Amino acid sequence: MEDTGHIKKASRIVFSVFAAILLLYVVYFVPMPYYILKPGTAEVLAPMVQVKEPAGEDKGQFMLTTVQLSEVNLAAYMMSFLTPYQELRAKKDLLKNNETQAEYSQRQEIVMHTSQADAIQAAYNQLHIPYHIRKDAVVVLQVFPGFPAAGELQAGDTIVELEGKPIHTYDEMRAALQNKKAGDTARVGFKRGDVTRTREIALAVLPDQEKVEASARRVGLGIAPAEVHSVQPDKPEHQVTIQAGEIGGPSAGLMFTLEIMNRLSPEDLTKGHRIAGTGEIDPDGKVGVIGGILHKVVAADRAGAEIFFAPKDAKAANGATIPNYSAAVERGKEIGTSMKIVPVGTVEDALRYLAELAPKAS
Repeated sequence: MEDTGHIKKASRIVFSVFAAILLLYVVYFVPMPYYILKPGTAEVLAPMVQVKEPAGEDKGQFMLTTVQLSEVNLAAYMMSFLTPYQELRAKKDLLKNNETQAEYSQRQEIVMHTSQADAIQAAYNQLHIPYHIRKDAVVVLQVFPGFPAAGELQAGDTIVELEGKPIHTYDEMRAALQNKKAGDTARVGFKRGDVTRTREIALAVLPDQEKVEASARRVGLGIAPAEVHSVQPDKPEHQVTIQAGEIGGPSAGLMFTLEIMNRLSPEDLTKGHRIAGTGEIDPDGKVGVIGGILHKVVAADRAGAEIFFAPKDAKAANGATIPNYSAAVERGKEIGTSMKIVPVGTVEDALRYLAELAPKAS
């Protein structure tokens, strides 16, 4: 009987240990269908923006602001309700249909690259610097499940050749495959990292062609491609390069434009101030609303910014208001910031504010 009691006790101990291990695994290692968004950093732009011939000395700083995005386990999920300035977002709200985390990251990288090119154009347009656009490459954003290419290509690959023809644009891709049928193969040259590879990849009817008459359906590799372009000034002394590291997304466009103009202009646009901000920009200088502004205000305040440029509130297609400036002001009141929050709808709005700004005392 004593041996039986020892066995039962040992069994309970073993069960308890396994139960504890299972609980820890569920709490800390099982992912949930959410991301946590929280304040990231405010990054000084001067080290990221390089120009061949800077026009003047700058005493202040322009800063971009970021949102930190992280995976969620059960522990983080529970803590998010107790930790200020954290926001839970369903993964399905951020990821496109069938998009993986790696493909999302690649999309953000490409969007950042496009944003930088738009920011350079906006700065050149403001400064009346002549330039031209160069089509550089086609990059894979996503590979659709079920297509033969899913076993060969991945997000981040650069398509350099199709059927022996060099590829720089999406139109060139379509032209190279226009006479192909479903089941045919295409010789695809692509670059992954520093290595260029060639594969024979079968083609299939593209997802958006299912309702098209069978004889007219287009076939393809089954990828979501993105064109990458660069902005080339007519004079090499105006050349601008941007190295933003792993920061992704489109929302630093306005601040990149201001930093580029600051480097190419003899006057110091900052007038000695620390100026943060956010906002998409197009080549004409229009500033678009962005996501995560509540977190960016906190990041800028923590970094000691004195001024924060926020996109003006906008109207959605359904007539609803998309809050940016108003949301930033509310968050500023919540955290008791001394930052001046300034609404901007165009780069000219920001420049007018800077022109009237008093220089900061030494």
